[in-house]
Amino acid sequence: MQLHISPSLRHVTVMPGKGVREFIKVKVGSRKVSYKMVFYFLLLLMFLLRFAFVMKTLDTIDGETKCSSIGCLGKKLRPRILGRRRLESGVPEVIYQVFEEPGVSKDVKNPGPDVPQSLEEFMAEMKDSRPDARTFAIKLKSMIDYLEARTRTAKIQEYLYRHVASSSIPKQLHCLALRLANEHATNAAARLQLPSAEQVPYLVDNSFFHFVLASDNILAAAVVAASLVHNSLRPEKIVLHVITDKKTHSPMQAWFSLHPLTPAIIEVKALHHFDWFTKGKVPVLEAMEKDQKARAQFRGGQSAIVASNTEKPRIIAAKLQALSPKYNSLMNHIRIHLPELFPSLNKVVFLDDDIVIQTDLSPLWEIDMNGKVNGAVQTCKGDDKFVMSKRFKNYLNFSHPLIAENFDPEECAWAYGMNIFDLEAWRKSNISQTYHHWLQKNLKSDLSLWQLGTLPPGLIAFHGHVHIIDPFWHMLGLGYQENASLADAENAGVIHFNGRAKPWLDIAFPHLQPLWSKYINFSDKFVKSCHVRAT
Repeated sequence: MQLHISPSLRHVTVMPGKGVREFIKVKVGSRKVSYKMVFYFLLLLMFLLRFAFVMKTLDTIDGETKCSSIGCLGKKLRPRILGRRRLESGVPEVIYQVFEEPGVSKDVKNPGPDVPQSLEEFMAEMKDSRPDARTFAIKLKSMIDYLEARTRTAKIQEYLYRHVASSSIPKQLHCLALRLANEHATNAAARLQLPSAEQVPYLVDNSFFHFVLASDNILAAAVVAASLVHNSLRPEKIVLHVITDKKTHSPMQAWFSLHPLTPAIIEVKALHHFDWFTKGKVPVLEAMEKDQKARAQFRGGQSAIVASNTEKPRIIAAKLQALSPKYNSLMNHIRIHLPELFPSLNKVVFLDDDIVIQTDLSPLWEIDMNGKVNGAVQTCKGDDKFVMSKRFKNYLNFSHPLIAENFDPEECAWAYGMNIFDLEAWRKSNISQTYHHWLQKNLKSDLSLWQLGTLPPGLIAFHGHVHIIDPFWHMLGLGYQENASLADAENAGVIHFNGRAKPWLDIAFPHLQPLWSKYINFSDKFVKSCHVRAT
C-alpha cells in the first residue's frame, strides 16, 4: 500500500498493492494547515513520549512498595491505556488475623530464642530471613507481647518500690524522734508547758489567727511552723495548735520547747488530752477500725496485690496505696471533728504537714465566706492539666447507684491541705453527721463508693458548703508532678507536696525539695546528729 499526500495537504491518495490501481481520495477540510502547526504537534508528541518513558523508568527503579515523589505523581496521573494495574493500599489482611489471635503469656525472664528482645534484633532477623507477611506478623506480635510484659512488670515494681519508700519511716526521722524523746526525759527545758501559763488565754481568743496542724512527723511539723511564722507580717498574732498522737507527743513537745518561734504562740497537744475525745465513742474511730478490717479482707497484702497477672498497673498502684499508713492514721481524719476539738473558736485554718507557707496568711481571715463552711481551692481549672483537672468523677464511683443518684460527675473538686473553716457555720450544719453516714455506707458497700483517702467523703460531706478561694493560696501536686514549674511554685502562697514524693524522702523531686529544706537548720544538734541532710 502506498500513501500520497498532496503538497497543499488537501488530498490524501491511498494506492493498494497487487497491481490493482484504485484511488481513494480523502478530502481534508478546507482549512489550511501550516507546517508550523505540524512542527508543534510533533514536538508535543515527543515530549509526552519522553515523559511516559521517565515514568516507566522511575516505577521500575522504585518498585511496587516504594514510591518517590515524581514516581508517585506518575502513578496517580498515568493513563490507564498504559496497562498498569492500580496498587492496593493498606495493611495486608493476614497481619490483622495474626494480631487478633489470642496471645500466649510470655515468661519475662525466659522468653525463648524465637522471640526478638529488641527492635534492632527484630529488624536484623527480618532482613536475613525475608519472611512472608504472616511470619513477619507472628514475630512482631511475639516481640510486642514480650516487651509489653516486661514493661508491665517494671511498672509494677516501680509502684511497689515507691509504696515501700513512701510508707516507711526514714531512719533519720526515726532517730530524731528517739533523740528528742530521750531529751524530754532527761532535760527539764524540753518539758516546758506549751504555751506558757500567761499565754493560755490566747488559745481561745478569736482576735488571734488560729492555725491547726495535725501530724506525727516532727520534722514536717517543724517546717510548717517555721515557714508560717517566718513569712507572717504579724507573728505575734499567730496561735498554732499542733495535734499529735500519744507516742509522738513527748518528742514533739521537746522540739518546740527547745526551738521556740517567739513571738508566735505554739500549743502541742495529744489526742488523749482532749476531753471530748475521751468521753465516749468517737464515730471516726469506729469507722477507722471497721475500715481497717474491711481493707485487710478485701485488699490483701502487698505480695498478693503485686502477684496479680490480670489487673492493670494503675489498679495495682491504687491497691498498694490503700496499704499506706496515712489512710489508717487518725491524723488524717481528725479535721472532721474540728468544731468539737475547738468549741470556743470561730474560725481556723487547717494545715497539712506536707505543705510550705511562703507568704503572710493573715488575709485569709478577711475573706468573706458568704455563709459557707470550707474555704478551699478548686482543682478542675488551671494551667497544669495533670494536677488541675479533678472532678467528682475522679474520686467517686459513679457506676454505683448511690453515687450516681446523688452527685454530678462533672462537678468541680476541691483540695485539702490548706483550708479555711468557719466553725460557727459548721456547728449549724450537719456536715459531720453526713461524713459518718457516708463512711458507714461505704463500709456496707465493700469500700466501693470511692477511692481511698479522706477527700472523697469530704467532697460528699462538704457538698454545698464550699467557698472557692484564689489558687494563689494553695498550689498542689509537688509530690507527684515532676514537671511542676519551679517559678510557679516560688510564686505561690502555699505549696503542697501531696503525693508519694514527700520532701523528706529520698524520692522527692530534686528541683522542688529545696523549697522545703530551706526552713531546716541543718546545724541544729539534733538534726545534725541524726544525719538529716538536704538531698
